[in-house]
Amino acid sequence: MKQLEVQIMGQSYLLGCPEGGDLRLLEAVERVDSAMCKIRDGGKVKARDRIAVLAALNLAFDLADQGSTSGAAPAATHTPGVAPAAATGAVAADDNLVLASLLERLDEALGDDGRLL
Repeated sequence: MKQLEVQIMGQSYLLGCPEGGDLRLLEAVERVDSAMCKIRDGGKVKARDRIAVLAALNLAFDLADQGSTSGAAPAATHTPGVAPAAATGAVAADDNLVLASLLERLDEALGDDGRLL
């Protein structure tokens, strides 16, 4: 397995990559780096682990949205630090409450120690 050194939000990572997967991995790294930098630059969230969680939620929402609207253009970029459903208005109010509750539980679980795990 090949290894690639990449930068995400200014930090280096050495990632394993299957042969022929370089381009896909680099594209994924670019998406993650871009999503995390947008949230960081929004100024509301400072902790790297919280930025990573919000970016992961935004990217997962985009993937789910693309799957439910096959053939449609990719989902719009979200407002950094805002739950994707709330930013797009694409889901019912009940779903917004679920997402808000999820984010609140993530904040409680992460606590003040700044560690994800």
